[in-house]
Amino acid sequence: MALDQSFVGRTYPPTEPYEVGREKIREFARAVGDTNPVYTDSEAAKALGYPDVIAPPTFVFSLTFQAAGQVIEDPQLGLDYSRVVHGDQKFAYARPLRAGDRLTVTSVIEGIKSMAGNDILDIRGEVHDEAGEHVVTAWTKLVARAAEEG
Repeated sequence: MALDQSFVGRTYPPTEPYEVGREKIREFARAVGDTNPVYTDSEAAKALGYPDVIAPPTFVFSLTFQAAGQVIEDPQLGLDYSRVVHGDQKFAYARPLRAGDRLTVTSVIEGIKSMAGNDILDIRGEVHDEAGEHVVTAWTKLVARAAEEG
């Protein structure tokens, strides 16, 4: 069954604050094989004008996808997550994430469409620091594959 178009524009409550940890950033950089010292060395980050290490651009996915769980698990939406594949991801940064940031994410259903029996769900995650300043916007596209016949 196709997802309900009336959900487009629905905004979910902000998440609890997530504190970006220096070690989490370092672990993530190692996990993705990024050797840029600005992600692992506080002095290298400070030499470039940052107060501490900054996170690789894709680090924020872990926060925004967790926040999108409010959308995914919304029983009224009726998304069958067992049929979902990740379709696309993009980010628009106002500034890098920094160690010590306390961030919240507000998820918004930006679009729903059906194509060839598949439901395509676009979720926008707005990330703000504890001062309320915008840090990054993340867009996640999920595709719920059509049920197989027979």
